[in-house]
Amino acid sequence: MTAGAVVGLGVFAIGRTSGFLLFAITGALAGALVAGGLDAYRRSARLAEVKVTLPQLSELTFVVNNDSRQVAWQLFIESVTRVSAQRLDDEDGLLREALTSLYGLFATTRETLKVSRPSTHVNIGMTVECLAVNFLNLELRPFLSRWHPRLRAFEQESPGRPETDWPLATECRAELRLLQRNAHEYLLAFARLAGIRDAEAMLNPPSATAPPLSVR
Repeated sequence: MTAGAVVGLGVFAIGRTSGFLLFAITGALAGALVAGGLDAYRRSARLAEVKVTLPQLSELTFVVNNDSRQVAWQLFIESVTRVSAQRLDDEDGLLREALTSLYGLFATTRETLKVSRPSTHVNIGMTVECLAVNFLNLELRPFLSRWHPRLRAFEQESPGRPETDWPLATECRAELRLLQRNAHEYLLAFARLAGIRDAEAMLNPPSATAPPLSVR
């Protein structure tokens, strides 16, 4: 309603104006329209279809533009440095640190989606936002909902005892490895949507040259 009133007043003002002022007003309006059109073009430019295969979802078709590529890059780079992408062997690290890292990834992914511009250019297919939400709801959330309360209960009942004394530690680590395998496919999908060419090298750096990644 407000926008309509503004437009109506603008038309009325133009109708009662002549000479140089009329030229200035119409020029300003034309400039605003061109600027808006260029912004819309930049946001929808370079539309492309990308096909990816994901656990639980089979092959999916995504439509991406520059904005969604940027979101996919942010999600990829945030995930690739965490335990979701880096193997945690039975003798390595702590499950508490791993779960804390996954909680951080959940929160960061959700925040990235909240501040990003939603995809409005897609009529068919899926978007990077859909991919991220599925990653949260199908992979991270079930694992954290299952294992965080159990580990916390052990920590509260046995303060000071090492995690190796937790009877469920082996089972938790086994499910963590399954989560990591599924997360690997999601991260490759983010990489494809972002247009990253060396994603596998980033996910699996040569052990002889790459420094170890700490769990965040």
